[in-house]
Amino acid sequence: MNCILGIDGGGSKTICIIMDDAGKILGRGEAGASNYQSIGIEAAQKQIQSAINQATITALNHTNNINIIAICLGLAGVSRPEDMEVVKTIVNQLQNSQNITAITWELKPSHIVICHDALIALMGGVGDAVGIVVAAGTGSIVFGRNHQGKTKRVGGWGYILGDEGSAYKIAVAGMQAALKYYDGRSETTILLENFQQHLQLENIEKLIEVIYRKEWGVKEIAALAPIIDQAASEGDKIANRIIDEAIGELVIATSTVINHIFDSQQVVEIVTTGSIWLGKCGLRERFVNSLIDKYPLVNIIYPRHEPAYGAGLLALKML
Repeated sequence: MNCILGIDGGGSKTICIIMDDAGKILGRGEAGASNYQSIGIEAAQKQIQSAINQATITALNHTNNINIIAICLGLAGVSRPEDMEVVKTIVNQLQNSQNITAITWELKPSHIVICHDALIALMGGVGDAVGIVVAAGTGSIVFGRNHQGKTKRVGGWGYILGDEGSAYKIAVAGMQAALKYYDGRSETTILLENFQQHLQLENIEKLIEVIYRKEWGVKEIAALAPIIDQAASEGDKIANRIIDEAIGELVIATSTVINHIFDSQQVVEIVTTGSIWLGKCGLRERFVNSLIDKYPLVNIIYPRHEPAYGAGLLALKML
């Protein structure tokens, strides 16, 4: 059976979708992170390979013969020409790998799509490559594409240089606020007690040991964002201020994309993806209300499909 591979490779996990040439999903697999910028090329290839193998296992329930005729890899950190060359090498190695079983490859160069993960999030979320995706999870990026094919990206610069509105930045701001209150430099906040309870700390000074001595990374720190969300939902002023700042950054980023490639008087579909939209404090509703105040015609939706399926759709368009 002729099949398409759609791969969503991010900083925390890799998802692979196998679909037939009519767009029906046959198999789905999941593996670890595949951002080669942070984990290296060999490690990224292994995770992509693992995700393909997992998807193959489930696809074999539908067919005994999986012939890959098109592939799209939407990978975090892939935007420059040199990145494309690295991923092309990975694709070539995957086709020659002895560790991917039950698959035959019949890939033409024109049927290989390599792009950044924001494009597949847009394609999957909207179901089309026209619109805007506001992706805010561990990191953040806003990406749009109009009917003429013009694109605009805002953000996506990583946790040191950017990622405003992300779970990581919300978590860091929350910890900083808790420490400021402990020092006597700010208003009262329940964040101090909440961090201590969540991390089972004798006192907040032990936070230094957790963050620095245990060498927590971006993923572990970003996972603390729900503490701020919970505090905000309980009415904590400091926590709500942090959430409002995150919303403000995402509204600015989205407005920038709208102003660059869309007419403010046209209907634009905007899909929100990522973990921060799932909280209890109404962050998404507040974002929606703020953006609609500026652009009444925008239609802000939840994802119709996951990014890996969007990758499959992009590959399907190449046939």
